[in-house]
Parts: sequence; C-alpha cells; structure tokens
Amino acid sequence: MDARKTDELVEERIEEAGKPLGLWADTWRRLRRNRLALVGLGIIIVFLCVGSVETVFYQAHWHVRPSPDTLANPRQPGYLAPYDPNEVNYALSPQGLGSPPSWKHPFGTDFLGRDVLSRVLIATRIAMLVGIIAVAIALTLGLLLGPISGYYGGAVDSVIMRVADIFFAFPYILFVLLIMSVLGQGFQNVFIAIGVLGWATFARISRGQVLSVKSMEYVEAARAQGAGDLRIIFRHVLPNSMAPVYVAVAMAIGGAIATEAALSYLGIGVQPPNASWGLMIAESVQYLASGNWWWLLFPSLALVATVFGFISFGNGLRDATDPKLKE
Repeated sequence: MDARKTDELVEERIEEAGKPLGLWADTWRRLRRNRLALVGLGIIIVFLCVGSVETVFYQAHWHVRPSPDTLANPRQPGYLAPYDPNEVNYALSPQGLGSPPSWKHPFGTDFLGRDVLSRVLIATRIAMLVGIIAVAIALTLGLLLGPISGYYGGAVDSVIMRVADIFFAFPYILFVLLIMSVLGQGFQNVFIAIGVLGWATFARISRGQVLSVKSMEYVEAARAQGAGDLRIIFRHVLPNSMAPVYVAVAMAIGGAIATEAALSYLGIGVQPPNASWGLMIAESVQYLASGNWWWLLFPSLALVATVFGFISFGNGLRDATDPKLKE
C-alpha cells in the first residue's frame, strides 16, 4: 500500500473516531475522492448556470420586447449570448455556407448567418429544461406507484409491475416517437413524452428498496403507534430508501437530454427557428461536404459534455452510496 492510500486511511480513521457522520456528509466525503465524479459535477453546475441564465433573460431580451434597437445592439447586459440566436444576417454567410470561427463569432456562423455560439448557449436552456422537467415527471409517477407496489404486494404489485414491464418491453425511442406522433411536435410535448415513459425505472428501483426496508423495526413501531399506510410509506419507508433513486435521477437527466437531441435531430422535437443541439447537428450534416465543420463540432461537444457530466456524476454517486464499497 503506497503512502497516499495510507494517509487517506489514517484521515478516514480520524474522522470516524470523531463525531459520527450523517448520510450526506459521509456520501460527500467519499464522493469528493472520485475526481471523475467531481469533474462531472463541475460540468453539471456550469451548464445548469448557463441554462438558468438563458432561461431567465431569453424571453426578456429577445421575445417579449423585440425592437430595432435590440437588433442593432445585440449585446445586452446580463445576457450570455452575444447575438440574437435567431437573427438572420446573410452578410455573415457568403454563398450560403456560413463563416468560420473568428474573434467576433468564436463558433462561426451558420448558413443563415446566425451566430453559432449564441445558438449553442440558447440550446442549453432547452436541454436543461427538458432533462429536469422530464425526469421530474417520471420521478413523481415512479415514487407514487413504486412504493405502493412494494408495500402492499399481491395483486397491486402484480398490476403495477406488469404495466411497468409493458413500458420496458417497447424500444424506448420508438415509444417516444409514438407518443410524439399523438401529441404533436413541439418543445412542451418532448418532456411530456420522455417523462411519461421514464416512470417505470424509478418505480422498479423504489419498489425494490421498499421491499428491503418495509419489515424493519422502525416500520413496525410506526404501525404499532397507529400510523396509516400512506404515512408509513411516504414518511418512514420512502425517505430511507432514496439513495439509489438519486443515482437514477442523475443518469436519467443525461438520458433525457440525449433523447431530446435525438428527437430534434429527427425533426419531431424542437422546431426551427428555435435552437436545439440535435436540430443544429441535423442542419449541419448536409453541409459537411462543404467543409463547414464548426456547425457540427460545437453543438456536438456541448451535448457530449453535458451527458458525460451527468453520467460521471451518477456513477460517482452510486459508488459513494454503495454500502459494499463503504465496507
């Protein structure tokens, strides 16, 4: 055992000798030793901040109060995107092929002369909104049905889990396409479709955790004190079985962002002229033969970095909450 690992073990023994750590303090202590997970967490924070700022200021600066002054002076205070992402400027797209990266346009311009950097930044808000809202919908449904299924068992468990099996049986992207064909194209329908299809994963995870803790002494004590079933499920059982769910949430957000990009790439997600990473990639493919690499590179890097951040953080969180690794 090398000196660094020895020092870490000594520090761990010293911490354990002091006051006992809570669940989250212990999880953070283990998580911060995983450098890849910290890199993922940093990426998540950066993209969440960018998406939040763009969400707050986008409507205020470009949609609610558009004016000639706004278009003439695109650099607005407090707004990250340097230009209006939907502003067409053919002077910046000679021969309809866009302009390569420059000081004024670090990511170049597209075939309509729109600033690629501004569109990548604006697309961040769509990716974050779809990821968070879609997973929130799936998490709500899963945490309602999964614990009830695991706690009551019997016919209730069979019905809920067989419905979940039906959702697992269908190819995910084809099921999303089916729902989108029913709901229609549009940004709002994207996270509804992804959220409705994602509940089965959370239901199965929470059900398994409830099955493992519902026979614990504290549950029996709550039942002996006259607590109702719903109070026992959502007040005692569920809070003590959420650690794997948090890991699944981090993974699911990255998956939802990738799904939204796939839908937009296929033309049934976010619609032009709005910006989406998947839509930008789809628009760039037909121009690759002309050597316009910057249209494809920058939105692809943003998509890969975001999904990588959530998956890396989710893997690190899983390792930090795994009781076998703690032992």
